[in-house]
Amino acid sequence: MTAQSTVATRRWGVPAIVTLAAMAALAALTADAAARQARPVPTTEATAPREAGEPIMAIVSIGSQQVTFYDADGRILRAPVSTGTTGRETPAGVFAIIEQQKDHHSTLYDDAWMPNMQRITWNGIALHGGPLPGYAASHGCVRMPYDFAEKLFDKTRIGMRVIISPNDAAPVEFSHRALFVPKAKALAAAAVRAESLAHEAAETAKTADEAKKAAATAAREAASLTASLRKLEWLKHRADAELAFADKALATAKTDQAKARAEELKQKAAAKAAEAGTQLNRAKAEAKSKLDAAAAAKDAAKAAETKKAAAKAASEAKLALEPVSVYISRATQKLYVRRNTHKRWPDGGEVFDATIEVPVTIRNPDKPIGTHVFTAMARSDTGLRWTAVTIDNGDDAKDALDRITIPQDVLDRIAPTALPRSSIIVSDESLSRETNYRTEFVAVLNNQPQGGFLMRRPTIDVPVASGNDWGNDGFFFQRNWNSQPANRRPRAGQYYQPMQQRWW
Repeated sequence: MTAQSTVATRRWGVPAIVTLAAMAALAALTADAAARQARPVPTTEATAPREAGEPIMAIVSIGSQQVTFYDADGRILRAPVSTGTTGRETPAGVFAIIEQQKDHHSTLYDDAWMPNMQRITWNGIALHGGPLPGYAASHGCVRMPYDFAEKLFDKTRIGMRVIISPNDAAPVEFSHRALFVPKAKALAAAAVRAESLAHEAAETAKTADEAKKAAATAAREAASLTASLRKLEWLKHRADAELAFADKALATAKTDQAKARAEELKQKAAAKAAEAGTQLNRAKAEAKSKLDAAAAAKDAAKAAETKKAAAKAASEAKLALEPVSVYISRATQKLYVRRNTHKRWPDGGEVFDATIEVPVTIRNPDKPIGTHVFTAMARSDTGLRWTAVTIDNGDDAKDALDRITIPQDVLDRIAPTALPRSSIIVSDESLSRETNYRTEFVAVLNNQPQGGFLMRRPTIDVPVASGNDWGNDGFFFQRNWNSQPANRRPRAGQYYQPMQQRWW
């Protein structure tokens, strides 16, 4: 080494060696600066200096490793986060809270403690309390400071929008002719109609239950009489046989004594047969009455069941008073509508109505449109005050809406009663297959890393709402997935597959 250094010194000279050393030092400093720049500037927790309302949306920035919560008037809370590390990246996209657990332990990662967990996909992506080293370090979830997650837990609710953006994003005030404009008269009429139909549905359900119980009682009584009839018929048959035997004995009697015994036997048999006949005829008349009553009760129960359409109408009327979410996909050229029914599902979460799914016209369908989330934040003098959040560039938000023609019949069904928290999502992406009966919309950006999402087993073979029947909770679900015709982008089979039938 010394000899080689001596040779190098003689060949290049001292100035050259100094220059090389300076370049090496500069390169090291540049690399160190780049490494420091790659890590986001640490975010500190912040609370808006005003009384906060209920959170309407949360925006997670993967780039700056922070989450910001917004109410109707703007930012209310901000905190640092730790998202998925390389290879297990948190997926960027559009989500909503679908389940909350105060004390959750992971089923994927050695029973790891995830306090104040707020799930956004059923395959395991969630917001929860956890350690924050100052950079992305999770397996795909969004870790928040423990105290912050605890403070936040009771403020949010199922259905709250969660947007995960590759970079910083924030809602901006926005207006456009395509955004829903509710009508005061329609809202008032919807509330009255919902109350009236709910009362009618309750009365109908009560009548149906009573008719069903009456039909069951009548059927049991008729079945009991049928069994008694069989026994009486057997007794009558036996009495007739005894009478026939007595007749035969009388006809074959040779002596006066034998004839007297045979005559006595015949009289007894005749009386017994007559009594059996009387009992049988009485029982048949009673049985006919009971069977007719059972048939009538059964018909009444069927008629009451058919009137349960009032329950369906009541559900529709109630849904009209819930915030509505619309998803428009350039990939599938379809428009989807969802509302939360607030019906609890035994395995967790709430059931979302998903009964509108129609083609939509998008001008220049081969041109990227981006991903934009339009949210009705509060009422205004003209109807609703909207904001827009863009997390994937294509067109800007205005041009994106300009390219879309929403079917008029859909607008007529949902716009007049649109409420704050309603939203319209426009995206190049298809819905993820994680979108199912217990979620609002789940859409993941195809042009961003998704390691923490793709490594999880997708929620597959889940039931979907159908128009075929009604279950005990007002819903019937069928396991019937069908392929989605569309301009697909490959994403490891994570695509939502549509329903065939509608019930709303």
